[in-house]
Amino acid sequence: MPDLKSVLIVDDSALSRRMIRGFIEKKYPECLVYEAPTGDDAIKMAAVEAPQLITLDVNMPGMDSFEAASQLQKLCPSARMAVITANIQQSVRKKLQSLGILFLAIVEKPVTEGGIQRILDAM
Repeated sequence: MPDLKSVLIVDDSALSRRMIRGFIEKKYPECLVYEAPTGDDAIKMAAVEAPQLITLDVNMPGMDSFEAASQLQKLCPSARMAVITANIQQSVRKKLQSLGILFLAIVEKPVTEGGIQRILDAM
């Protein structure tokens, strides 16, 4: 597993962001963790911070999460992305695959330490 230096958590739920942050900081205490409540905020932040890992919620207000993923990949081509969502229906999986982005994992909400560990293990 590489030395994780920076993560961008994109989720409209403050509780989910806090939980993901806690799990990551427990494993990587020196890691810089950034949070964005919307896709638009994530794009702005990623342009400045260039995170190594991006966790992305599917259902958020504002910018479509699929559009956010496409833009984030263009901004940070070396970043790895993982999807954390309560909506893991086959249609969502197909939409994610159609983006041509290799996602580390699709993790089901509610967020658990085991789910975040699966993402970190896939790094």
